[in-house]
Amino acid sequence: MSVVAIDGPSGVGKSSTAKEVARRLGYRYLDTGAMYRAMAWLCLNRGVTDPVDVLEQVRGVDLEISTDPDDFFVSVDGIDVTEEIRESEVSANVQTVSAVVDARAELIDMQRDIITGAPEGIVVEGRDITTVVAPDAPVRILMTARDEVRVARRAKELHGTDDAEALAATAEHVTGRDAKDAVTTSFLEASDGVHTLDTSDIDFDQVVETVLSLVKDAR
Repeated sequence: MSVVAIDGPSGVGKSSTAKEVARRLGYRYLDTGAMYRAMAWLCLNRGVTDPVDVLEQVRGVDLEISTDPDDFFVSVDGIDVTEEIRESEVSANVQTVSAVVDARAELIDMQRDIITGAPEGIVVEGRDITTVVAPDAPVRILMTARDEVRVARRAKELHGTDDAEALAATAEHVTGRDAKDAVTTSFLEASDGVHTLDTSDIDFDQVVETVLSLVKDAR
């Protein structure tokens, strides 16, 4: 089984790159962030904030996440939440789940089970994949980009434009969440053996080709 582990902050292109690499290689695809978002959505809907209760939700949930890069979906207790987990309120409350150590451990176990269940290979992306979830992956990559580039990309994604108003509305969403997540995960600096890929000044195709080249070299 081959595993490609990709870490990085918001706006570097992790998801789109991981999906395309998975398609090209015939691998599965896992968006670990979507799992945290799904649990945050559940906790929000149930009014749960206490760490003990958050852990109980994670342990009792029926969480299903697609690993098909061409047919991605997430469901919680039989409810399709693929669109809902991208809402700003969920983004602002992901820490409700990710900051609970035992809840993280439960989700990491789920992620490792998914990886083990993909013998054809899998591309896994998130914020602690290269260091915690799959530290022994043959290919480990930290994707980065300059802050202004990341904010502009996310502004276009969220607002359809990167004008001054959109940038101002997006800046805190991007850098604020990174600051919060940096408390519980390490995704801003590459660990030993992790390849750093700066996407600031290269286009999407070049990013994908770089990752594919690293996979080829690892074989």
